[in-house]
Amino acid sequence: MAIHDRNEDRAMPKPLASHLASRDDSEHPILEVDLVDEFTRRIDFDHRSLPITRSAYDARMAEPNDISTLTEESRDLLDDAISLRRSLHEWPELGNHLPRTRDEVLAALEGLPLGLTLHETTSGIVAALEGDHPGPTMLLRGDMDALPMPEDTGVEFSSRVENAMHACGHDTHTAMLAGAARLLTAHKSRLHGRVLFMFQPGEEGHNGAGHMIDEGLFDVGPLSDGSASPITGAFAIHTTSSLPTGFISTRRGPLMASSDVISIVLTGKGGHASEPFRTLDPVPAACEIVQALQSMMTRRINTFNPGVLTITQINAGTTTNVIPESAHIKGTIRAISETTRRMIHDGVRRVAEGIASAHGLEVEVELRDGYDVTVNDDDYAGRAADITKELIGADRFIELPTPVMGAEDFGYVLNHVPGAMVFLGATPLDKNPAHAAPNHSNRVFYDEACMTTGIALYGAMALRHLSPA
Repeated sequence: MAIHDRNEDRAMPKPLASHLASRDDSEHPILEVDLVDEFTRRIDFDHRSLPITRSAYDARMAEPNDISTLTEESRDLLDDAISLRRSLHEWPELGNHLPRTRDEVLAALEGLPLGLTLHETTSGIVAALEGDHPGPTMLLRGDMDALPMPEDTGVEFSSRVENAMHACGHDTHTAMLAGAARLLTAHKSRLHGRVLFMFQPGEEGHNGAGHMIDEGLFDVGPLSDGSASPITGAFAIHTTSSLPTGFISTRRGPLMASSDVISIVLTGKGGHASEPFRTLDPVPAACEIVQALQSMMTRRINTFNPGVLTITQINAGTTTNVIPESAHIKGTIRAISETTRRMIHDGVRRVAEGIASAHGLEVEVELRDGYDVTVNDDDYAGRAADITKELIGADRFIELPTPVMGAEDFGYVLNHVPGAMVFLGATPLDKNPAHAAPNHSNRVFYDEACMTTGIALYGAMALRHLSPA
């Protein structure tokens, strides 16, 4: 393992669809599924309940497009994935610099025929697996960072780090990607090209994907035989508690929203609360702006190309008998197209400046771009759906009818190459996902059995992408 530094066809039962509904109570809202117990009685979709035949597998004997053994092979990798996931969960790290996490991942990859590049601006790792035949490069991504929050799950491997928790499943993403590296190594003879495993820090608001791109993620060189091998596809999996274990969901086109920050500062003239006529009070104007922004959203933004604007903070004043000089408004903007995104930005500025002027106040409006819209390539999302159905059954795939308003920096990767992200269910089969703690909750629980499906799907997507034409 060379390390390089940057310096050098089952139909879905109809009752399932009738119990699906959008949910919006978490950063990564996906679906609610009611009456899960009914589904578990009707569908045997618990991989753990299936008989396991542990026969020797020789990748050289497989048909080029055969993925029928990947789930069984991934089950054999589950114990190692669980061990890595629990270690990461116990010692979560935040942001772009994750030294302990990086060391854990490198240890998990030890012994595999990978070329490793360790990024300098972040703790990002790029691991390259070259197949036995020439061809393009396929990128598989897993994010590694945790959230700044306490954990109250009570599991034996709970976080030992104060105010840090893997509450968005990134520990499972990392473990599945490491498992996929081992799985695909066993199929190296079938790969026509190269697999790039992108272990990414800083997804939770730190632009980790952008930093890795800026540091040359896409600047891949030729294969060892000198042939060109550009990145022509990308794929990522995101774990969610909003679906039962082993279910997969995604959609063509916009999958997740852009995420921008609103900051408005109103400045007037403070004074005694008993004499408002001698002041320029920013508080009523701030309240008026908040209300007017909601009216603007309903009257100016296309219902069929929607956005969300939520004001989450209004700060003004220090006591009851003083009119403050200034008021601060903060919030978030979500959109599923660049057109709507810019329309909302323009509307916020227009509303805030107009109302401030009417009240004789000065105003400073800052609109800070966050993550872009995550847009799945139509063909690639369709391929992911087809492969999922072939791999685990059509009854375990759900096509999302609409995008979700959570945000993801994998969209930056998809701005460069065609690809897709899917959601992987991780709520135990005896629990109702509609009642499960959502992603980003201090009590969210992920069923580790879901990682079998994740590892297999990573592998299947790469094998199909790098199969001979």
